[in-house]
Amino acid sequence: MSKYFGTDGFRGEANVDLTVDHAFRIGRFLGHYFERDRECRVVIGKDTRLSSYMFECALTAGLSASGADVYLMHVTTTPSVSYITRTDEFDCGIMISASHNAYHDNGIKLLNSKGEKMEEEVINEIEKYLDGALPEPPYATGERIGRVIDYSAGRNRYIGYIISLATHSYKGMRVGLDCANGSTWAIAKSVFDALGAETHVIANSPDGMNINRDCGSTHIENLQRLVREKHLDIGFAFDGDADRCLAVDEHGEVVNGDGILYICARRMKMKDSLTNNTVVTTVMSNFGLYKAFDACGISYEKTAVGDKYVYENMRANGHILGGEQSGHIIFGKYATTGDGLITAIKVMQVLKDRKMSLSALTEDLEIYPQVLKNVKVTDKDATLADPDVKQAVDRVTAELGGNGRILLRKSGTEPVLRVMVEAPTHELCEAKVDEVIDVMRQKGMLIAIK
Repeated sequence: MSKYFGTDGFRGEANVDLTVDHAFRIGRFLGHYFERDRECRVVIGKDTRLSSYMFECALTAGLSASGADVYLMHVTTTPSVSYITRTDEFDCGIMISASHNAYHDNGIKLLNSKGEKMEEEVINEIEKYLDGALPEPPYATGERIGRVIDYSAGRNRYIGYIISLATHSYKGMRVGLDCANGSTWAIAKSVFDALGAETHVIANSPDGMNINRDCGSTHIENLQRLVREKHLDIGFAFDGDADRCLAVDEHGEVVNGDGILYICARRMKMKDSLTNNTVVTTVMSNFGLYKAFDACGISYEKTAVGDKYVYENMRANGHILGGEQSGHIIFGKYATTGDGLITAIKVMQVLKDRKMSLSALTEDLEIYPQVLKNVKVTDKDATLADPDVKQAVDRVTAELGGNGRILLRKSGTEPVLRVMVEAPTHELCEAKVDEVIDVMRQKGMLIAIK
C-alpha cells in the first residue's frame, strides 16, 4: 500500500489529509514528467463537492507551471474522463473526486493515456517527490508556460457515446434515477430522456455539500421509495463520481453489483458474446452468485477487493466482464473502468432483449445472507497468522461445507480486520462471525468491534 495513493487515488479530508499544496505539487510533477519527451496534454474532470473547484485550480496551476496544457471538462464523471483521455490521446487524465465519501473528503484519481488507473511506477515517483526525495522540476517560462483550455465539449461527446451504446428505444419505460447530487446530475437524465424514457430524478440539486448525503448508491432507500411510489419499471442509483451503479427492480428491491453481473453475464452467454465464458469478481461477491454461475455453466475468477484488481485480471486474461458487489461493473468492450451509465444502459438492454422485468431476470439468483464485522486488533498480520484464529476459520469452513463460506481479510485503508460469513440464515452468519471474533478476544488481540 502506497503512503498517499490507495487503490483508487489519493483520498482524504480536504485540506487535512489531502491539501491544496498536494494538488499543486502533483500537477507540478505530472506536467514535468510527461513534458520530458513531448508537449504534455492533461484533461481534468471534477465532481460537485465544495473543494473540487479548489483542487482543480491547484492542479491546473501546477501543471501549467510545468509546461503542460490543461483541458477542463468541469463537472463530469470519472468514466467520462477515462473515455476522453484515451479517445483524444491525452498523456494523462485526472478526476477530482472522493467517489462515495461525504463532501468534506476529496480525492485525486490519476489515469494513464489508455484511460486506465495510473501505473504504480509513476505513482511511486510522485510519492517520492511529495516526500522531498526528488528535486523540484524547473518552472516553464515564456512560450513554454502551459495553456488552460475549456473542454466541456469532451463531456458532451461522452454523452453522445453513451447514447450510441443503447440498442433499443426506452419509450414506454418509466425509469428512476438517483444522481447522488454528484457527477451525473446534469448527465443521466439527458441520456435517458434522449432514449425515450419517462425519467424521474432525485438527488440532482448539488450544493457542494450534499453529495452522497442520504442518497446515491450508498443510501439507496430513497430510490426504492421513489420506484414504489411512482410505480416505475426500474431505478438506477449512482455514486458521487458515477463509476458505480446499483439497480432497483419494479417492486423496489435492490439488485446490487452481483445481480447485475449475473443478468448481464447470462445474457452474454446466451448470445455467445461472453469471451472466455468467464466473469471476474472479487472475493466479496456473494456465495449465491457463484452457485448461480455454476448452475448456468459460467466460469469465474476472484481477485482482491478493488475494481483496479478486477480490471488488471480482465486485461491480463482477455475477459470482458467483471465487477464488484458495490456496483463497479466493467464492460471491457466499451470502457477501461467501472462506468455507472454504461452499466445502466446494459441492464436496460437485457430487459428489452429478453422482454422481462428485472425481478424476473434475477429470480434464479439466491443471494445468501451476509454478516460482516470490522474488528480492530493489536496487529492485523499477527492475528491473521495466529494458529488458533486459523483453526477457528477452518472449523467454520468445514461446518458450512457447500452451504456458505467465511472470509477473513485485512482492510487496506483502516487498522481493522474484516470478518465475513455467508450462510443460509442470518442467525447462522452472526453465530459463525462471533465464533471467530471470540477467539481473537480470548487471545487478547481484540481492541474493538467497529
